[in-house]
Amino acid sequence: MSESGTHIATSSPAAAVTRADRIIRRCRDLALMTEIEGGTTRTFLAPSMHRVHTFLGNRMRAAGMQMYVDAAGNLRGLLPGATPNAPRLLIGSHLDTVVNSGAFDGVLGVVLGVTLVEEMVAEIAATSGQPLPFAIEVVGFSEEEGVRFAKPFLGSLAIIGELDETILARTDRAGVSVADAIRNFGLDPEELPTAIMDDTTFGYIEFHIEQGPVLESEGLALGVVDAIAGQTRMEFIFTGQANHAGTTPMGPLRHDALAAAAQWVVEIERYANNTPGLVATVGKVESSSGAGNVIAGKFTATLDVRHPQDEDRWTAVDHFIAYAHESAAARGAIVACSTSIDQSAVPMCSDLSALIKSAAARATGQDPLWITSGAGHDAMIVARRVPAAILFLRSPGGLSHHPDEIVLPEDVEAAVATGLEFLRTLRDDRAMLERVARRR
Repeated sequence: MSESGTHIATSSPAAAVTRADRIIRRCRDLALMTEIEGGTTRTFLAPSMHRVHTFLGNRMRAAGMQMYVDAAGNLRGLLPGATPNAPRLLIGSHLDTVVNSGAFDGVLGVVLGVTLVEEMVAEIAATSGQPLPFAIEVVGFSEEEGVRFAKPFLGSLAIIGELDETILARTDRAGVSVADAIRNFGLDPEELPTAIMDDTTFGYIEFHIEQGPVLESEGLALGVVDAIAGQTRMEFIFTGQANHAGTTPMGPLRHDALAAAAQWVVEIERYANNTPGLVATVGKVESSSGAGNVIAGKFTATLDVRHPQDEDRWTAVDHFIAYAHESAAARGAIVACSTSIDQSAVPMCSDLSALIKSAAARATGQDPLWITSGAGHDAMIVARRVPAAILFLRSPGGLSHHPDEIVLPEDVEAAVATGLEFLRTLRDDRAMLERVARRR
């Protein structure tokens, strides 16, 4: 039993620690491959991504994988199965980062995928010598965060064949298009059709840090994602009447846009606190007055609403819109709103998730938590084509997208042990493999 209360089933504790430490060290080495010294910033096909591909590509080849970079800049390594048309399992996450990121968001999932292949190849060599009845393809997606082109999931969109001409024409702040960025990296956007996943692919597994405090609050190392929450992002503009703060009396002669918005913000918090599964955030605000002695005539605020059930999210959004109008009208003000994102919730594959969950329980002696992801992940894109599942690792302090982001070695080992148990199950239970493969 670890100090955190997580039991790890392993024949060699020393080897287990070494394995987890090796994974963590690789992630920290990758964090040094950055566009901005003193921090980790790596956007879509930035020059530093060449170094990342070399670093991980060498390890893929050493593990016996066929390595290549596709036309969207995704790093891909294939461990062939026993037959040319063997069903294929994808394991992956993203290699890009936000500005001034930590060392584990996204990258950990790719390093874990390579490690699982290394471990399985070593196990095969030490036992039967027979290839797996399925192929494993590890994918390091070139882009997930949306930093450079204000459009996330470029890598996973390519793998499902949805990196279209509209997206390719998007430009960054320097006027460089997505298509030009691909060319500048030494790739050819005309070859994007070859990046689409193989027809034999039957599922996708993503290992990712939670990026939140739930697992830590429950004292658990791992969680299995049941769904990725749908989200709505909006902007609200409250318009009243700017006026002198000292000479305009309180009451109906005062049309305070900020006061109307403030009442609305408090109602958002109250409603979300009383609606299970709902999170709602006013994240950015701006007052037009800019002075302490002026009543705000205009107030702008953003709203982010997320829930695993779309109907509950839409109900909440309708309530927030109606309440904004009520709060404004009570002060003789008006409100206008617009929607920038209305993204449906994405359930993960129940069968694949259940297999991961049972594998975790057997491998660690601890039943992982069912958990909803409030953040988007590549799995939500890949799930449009094949069944997908996500295994979360605890995020100490709930910290992510921050240089101080960390993972615990015992949690990393729990994730590796879970992944290996899952792969062994598919290897040893042909009927199970056939059932999972038919889910595609």
